Amino acid sequence: VQLQASGGGPVQAGGSLRLSCAASGRTFSSYIMGWFRQAPGKEREFVAAISANGGTGYYVDSVKGRFTISRDNVQNTVYLQMNSLKPEDTAVYYCAARGKFGVLGDYDYWGQGTQVTVSS
Repeated sequence: VQLQASGGGPVQAGGSLRLSCAASGRTFSSYIMGWFRQAPGKEREFVAAISANGGTGYYVDSVKGRFTISRDNVQNTVYLQMNSLKPEDTAVYYCAARGKFGVLGDYDYWGQGTQVTVSS
C-alpha cells in the first residue's frame, strides 16, 4: 500500500483544514487507517484512526470534538477534517495503514507527511 497525504498548509487559529490521504492498492478497505502528527522537537503522536469499514473513529483527547476522521473505500481515501484549529496543532501530519486488529500498535505503511501550520 502506498499512501499520499495532502491538504496541509498555513491557517489562522480557529480556521479549518481537510487533510486527504490517497492509497494505492486493492486492499484499502481491509486496513485500519490512522493519522499521526509530529511537532518540532516532539515525538510523533497518534491523532485519530478509523476502522476498516469506516464505522468507528478514535481520537486523542486533545482533538475530540474538533477533528473528524472519515474514509471512502471506493476512492481509497481517508480524510481528516480539522476545525477550530489551535497553534498547538501545528505539526507534520502523517497518514498510516494498519493491517492488524486494534488502532494502537505498529502501523504497516506510512505516507510522506503534510505540514499544518496554525498561526495565532
